[in-house]
Amino acid sequence: MINWSLDADTVTHSIQLALAPVFFLTAVAGMIGAVAGRLARIIDRARKLEEMLRQPQEEEFIARSLTELHFLRKRGRLANVCIGLLTVCGFCIGLTIALLFLGEAYGINGHGYAVLGFLLGVAMFLMALACFLWETVMATRLLDFHMLTKVRDAVRVIRRDTENPGA
Repeated sequence: MINWSLDADTVTHSIQLALAPVFFLTAVAGMIGAVAGRLARIIDRARKLEEMLRQPQEEEFIARSLTELHFLRKRGRLANVCIGLLTVCGFCIGLTIALLFLGEAYGINGHGYAVLGFLLGVAMFLMALACFLWETVMATRLLDFHMLTKVRDAVRVIRRDTENPGA
């Protein structure tokens, strides 16, 4: 039989018990916002590249743009998977909070399910972090640091020529 007594001590203890998962839920929400922002930038960049490819371009630019679009597509998929994992995580943590609160307030025995929901939420969060890390690694793979070296060398030549005009 369910115990329906709601004295102040029971409610206070129930809220304290559910507080830690609430902080975790806040972290999940912040992470969803961060990944959604990255996904928006990925989509904007892909649209810009597609728009530029509709105009006549040189072959090297087309090849570079198609390679970048391929990477953007992979990054977008990873960001979507990450958001999906974070959403499942948020659902599991919310379910944990509800089970803990109901267990304390009404004597419903759901602590085993609450632990399972919390651990499942943590596992989803860890997988989402792995996706996030891989997406950020992919974002830097296309950077052409050789171009940066060429520009730096060109600046050195210009400075040398301006410092020693007769040499």
